[in-house]
Amino acid sequence: MKKKFVAIMMVAAMAASMAACGSDGGSSDTQKGGGSTSTSDVANKDKPLVWYNRQPSNSSTGELDTTALNYNKDTYYVGFDANQGAELQGEMVKEYIEKNIDKIDRNGDGVIGYVLAIGDIGHNDSIARTRGVRKALGTGVDKGGEIDSAPAGTNSDGKAAEVQDGKITVNGKDYVVRELASQEMKNSAGATWDAATAGNAIGTWSSSFGESIDVVVSNNDGMGMSMFNAWSKDNKVPTFGYDANSDAVAAIAEGYGGTISQHADVQAYLTLRVLRNALDGVDIDTGIGKEDDAGNVLSDDVYVYKDDERSYYALNVAVTADNYKDFTDSTVVWAPVSTQLDSAKHPTKKVWLNIYNASDNFLSSTYQPLLQKYDDLLNLDVEYIGGDGQTESNITNRLGNPSQYDAFAINMVKTDNAASYTALLNQ
Repeated sequence: MKKKFVAIMMVAAMAASMAACGSDGGSSDTQKGGGSTSTSDVANKDKPLVWYNRQPSNSSTGELDTTALNYNKDTYYVGFDANQGAELQGEMVKEYIEKNIDKIDRNGDGVIGYVLAIGDIGHNDSIARTRGVRKALGTGVDKGGEIDSAPAGTNSDGKAAEVQDGKITVNGKDYVVRELASQEMKNSAGATWDAATAGNAIGTWSSSFGESIDVVVSNNDGMGMSMFNAWSKDNKVPTFGYDANSDAVAAIAEGYGGTISQHADVQAYLTLRVLRNALDGVDIDTGIGKEDDAGNVLSDDVYVYKDDERSYYALNVAVTADNYKDFTDSTVVWAPVSTQLDSAKHPTKKVWLNIYNASDNFLSSTYQPLLQKYDDLLNLDVEYIGGDGQTESNITNRLGNPSQYDAFAINMVKTDNAASYTALLNQ
């Protein structure tokens, strides 16, 4: 099946030449199958819908958007267990410090200083990861019954209100653990989880704190690798990320401290599998918790389903120097669900799927390649739409004729903007 990834950068580059013949880079004409119609008689509002990677929720409180999650009887969310993964990352950092306590304190002052790159202060996954690190290292402070996840700014004296000094005891000796600095990595255009911003930040932090920085921690590998390449690698400072992107896993051999695999291979499968099942009118658990007619099935140690949230969550695995060779290619499909479906029993259906930011390292280099492998296996003809990471309209403007599609997979820019998409389906 031929698939096309419509990225905003391509649209911008072609806009001028298209103008002469009346074409618009944001119009539905740029999409594969423009002008064709779906063979389905189902109303758009009743078609299968999966939210993925960014769970519909209030970006201020984290409260789930139950209206979006229950949009219709075939609506689900697919992501990963953010809290379990966050705790794993925090423990991974703590265990590394304890194991390497004799050499990790670079200036020998008894204070283990770390800096933290925060992806998006309104994103539940980012919030969970920040809390996970602070909980494990003892640097978190209570705010409304939860660990405060707000950026601390600079905290060289340990007096920032958002964090506190923690303590680690190794071989009977106490060490102070201090979050020296943290900030949200948002660029001037408003895009969050921005790797370039993180690379600039580590330059500023290293100039300010020098050898007081003993550990670098990031909410994801995109930002983590930017800081590693800009400073940490040359200065032999362990850096920890999240996502198990291929470049980050490979960098463990060069001193990258570790990362967390959120089982993207399982997530990508679930993203399309729930749509396939809904389109086939079969039990939603087919090919997930119970075998399908091709023998595909997931074991219960790689995912969980929470019925009250209508959400599937992949479980996470820590990737360190001990096991990184098992994760060097993040785009390999999960073997237990890698068998092709019979096209006679599961005829081809058209799916509209967007990626909130075409430049996002994890989604573009890991998640999308996996989706493209699974769409063939599941007989789904997927239209891939790449956004600019800044505005929903950059994406929704390219869903001009939802009647062309049989199902939808949506990755919002902001987690509280689900209505921007469902409004189009309600028309």
